[in-house]
Amino acid sequence: MFPSHRRTFLRFLAAQLGEKLPPVRAVTRGPKFHWFGYYDKDQIDASGRYLLCMEVGFEHRLPAAGEPVKVGMVDLEGGDRWIELGESLAWSWQQGCMLQWRPGSATEILWNDRQGDRYVCHILDGKTRARRTIPHAVYSVSPDGRWAVVPDFRRIADTRPGYGYNGIPDPNQEVLAPQDAGIWRVDLDTGRQDLLISLADAAKIPFPGRDLSQAKHWFNHLLVNPDGTRFEFLHRFRAPQDKAHTTRMFTANPDGSDLRVLDDNGVTSHFIWRDPQHILAWSKQAKPGFYVFEDKQGGRVELVGPGMPTGDGHCTYLPGNKWILNDTYPDRQRNQNVFLYEVSTGRQVPLGSFRSPKEYTGEWRCDTHPRFSPDGNWVTIDSPHGGDGRQVYLID
Repeated sequence: MFPSHRRTFLRFLAAQLGEKLPPVRAVTRGPKFHWFGYYDKDQIDASGRYLLCMEVGFEHRLPAAGEPVKVGMVDLEGGDRWIELGESLAWSWQQGCMLQWRPGSATEILWNDRQGDRYVCHILDGKTRARRTIPHAVYSVSPDGRWAVVPDFRRIADTRPGYGYNGIPDPNQEVLAPQDAGIWRVDLDTGRQDLLISLADAAKIPFPGRDLSQAKHWFNHLLVNPDGTRFEFLHRFRAPQDKAHTTRMFTANPDGSDLRVLDDNGVTSHFIWRDPQHILAWSKQAKPGFYVFEDKQGGRVELVGPGMPTGDGHCTYLPGNKWILNDTYPDRQRNQNVFLYEVSTGRQVPLGSFRSPKEYTGEWRCDTHPRFSPDGNWVTIDSPHGGDGRQVYLID
């Protein structure tokens, strides 16, 4: 941990002691375990009544290929009643099965699954229970809900366990930068899939001071911007002698054209679109921290501060972009801190400190991944702090 990071969180914890924390309630309970996963998808429907999550009967290990996860929703106005919707054989601890409300629809729900030797996406109407399946998985969905971009989950399972799906081996496992794998665009109405950017394409783009020819390449962490005109993704690679992977951040048009490298410092982590032209991302520039990147070649890069912790976290903007919702990884006491950051003043508002027992480490850790409701009045987190295993909590 960097010294500046420690100083920042001493101030953060001191602020917690003097400031009343908002009420927190568990909306799921044992004996089964529940969580939602990533922070950049809609968990609560537009009405604010139904909250999506998954249910499983074990923790502390990776899922086997044939172990399903239950998919369901919680009725927040009906005593937090669990309503089962289906199940999935395509899931991970960090990102689940890409469960989410379909943008542009008040009732449709999306999640990935495995059928035989391929990954698919179910589209379910939560009201009528009508369901159809398209023959490709999804990752990030466009704001109008008509299309999605998706990486190769088979390759992610091989290169980054805990984020990919177990069940289908990567046919290019021995190929460092395949031409037939990368990022696809999927039409959610017709099911058509088109390869936009191959791993071979990305590997050909020079990286300062590195020979990429001996590195193994993959894509991860895709996100479409707020007006659907661009999408962002991370290109990661690792050579046999490397202790860790190297990352650079790209953006592109929805058809894969106008490919731009926004961050080639080698360490880019969690990000969110602030607006259609700017991205907030944790990066190691002159110093580690959260930076706003302008989406243009050679665009401006500005450090967010003062008052924003320099450690990595899962960041989103609340509606209106005046507040950033963020969290931390476990500190020395294994507390994960969830907080709001006021952009104009640099003020931090703590929302809670949630202990994560030491069993929650590595690929089956339970990050809080804070998410907000459509009206911005509620925050949901995944956490094992209540002693009931990982469960979903609602913060007022």
